[in-house]
Amino acid sequence: MATRQVVRNANLFDSAAGAMRPGSTIVIEGERIAAVTQEPIAVDDAIVIDAGGRAVLPGLIDAHVHVVAASHDLVGLALQPASLVTAQSGRILREMLGRGFTTVRDAAGADCGLQEAVARGLFDGPRLFIAGQPISQTGGHADMRPKGVRGPGSREMFCSCAGLGLVGAIADGVGEVRRAVREQVRNGADQIKIMAGGGISSPADPLEGTQFSIDELRAAVEEAEAANLYALAHAYSPRAVTRAVQAGVRSIEHGNLIDEATVREMKRHGSYLVPTLSTYAALADEGARLGWSPAMLAKLEMVQDRGLDAVRLARAEGVPVVFGTDLLGHMHERQSGEFALRLAAMTPVEALQGATITAARLMRQEGRIGELVAGAWADLLVVEGDPIASLEMLARPEAGVRLVMQGGRCFRNGLTPPSR
Repeated sequence: MATRQVVRNANLFDSAAGAMRPGSTIVIEGERIAAVTQEPIAVDDAIVIDAGGRAVLPGLIDAHVHVVAASHDLVGLALQPASLVTAQSGRILREMLGRGFTTVRDAAGADCGLQEAVARGLFDGPRLFIAGQPISQTGGHADMRPKGVRGPGSREMFCSCAGLGLVGAIADGVGEVRRAVREQVRNGADQIKIMAGGGISSPADPLEGTQFSIDELRAAVEEAEAANLYALAHAYSPRAVTRAVQAGVRSIEHGNLIDEATVREMKRHGSYLVPTLSTYAALADEGARLGWSPAMLAKLEMVQDRGLDAVRLARAEGVPVVFGTDLLGHMHERQSGEFALRLAAMTPVEALQGATITAARLMRQEGRIGELVAGAWADLLVVEGDPIASLEMLARPEAGVRLVMQGGRCFRNGLTPPSR
């Protein structure tokens, strides 16, 4: 079987320029793109895919997922066998790839074994960049022990998440933080997740509060950078976000409550914002039915309407905004709906760049993912419609996405069968 493929008659989305390149040809050798041109080109002994003038996009990137979050009940999930959690993750991964997400940044949960399973083709799914366990202080956002649980071994019992890493590595003091980060590095993390403020799904910590001392935050960032990695921080409030970016974190996850002074500080430090609007929309619809406490629902109400404001502030200041979703359990099916939510605060081109080139830059993977250039992975989508004008085809991928290719392999193809 020939390993060379050619995608012809492509209206290619140049993600770096934010423009379409009609009449493009993409030459693929094995797993990588060999050439992209708008000039006539002859390619011998190749499988030809005719895009028929349709838009061809880089494979999408979701920079905040939890692929092992097969349930919204994180404490219950922590008590499930690792094998069961992994099996359920396989379905989540496959469905993400089917929506056109060829790469995801797992913001805590997936481990090196799951990453290897995808890389070997044992599971169909997006290319995984993993954080391992999030680093949390005692009583922080990833300390999921119920109130009243104490005593020797309680941290280990309730913070193991079935041998995977969705619930935190609890660390107090600079020395413990350094050790916790080094442990994630030892286990193959691609980035380090720090809980720098309160959260919605954790019942005990105030949303507007800060977590970790400045010295602890700096220690986590320093250890990440020592391993040539970077840190991302869960934070909502202006104070928590400001402390995190001043400590050197590369991206702020969520950030709903930020103000103008905060985004100026983010801009000064070169930070990225990764909003996750779809998770608040999903939980507003389903939180009460799923048994969320009044305190958790009150925190949800506090941030839900502020997410778009945060996007507008970041966009106005020039802080890069990256696509993320942060969905749990059956709510993963809402992943593509994030595009529609963002369009109230940004253009279709900006939203698409957030799920391609801007995400790649955040992850320090430009030239490999998020753009259709020579040397990049052959991750691409063929879609209906004009992505410059509308992202309806991505918000409803079952109809709008006609072909999904990852690493040169067609995972889903609704076009005319390729020719030789």
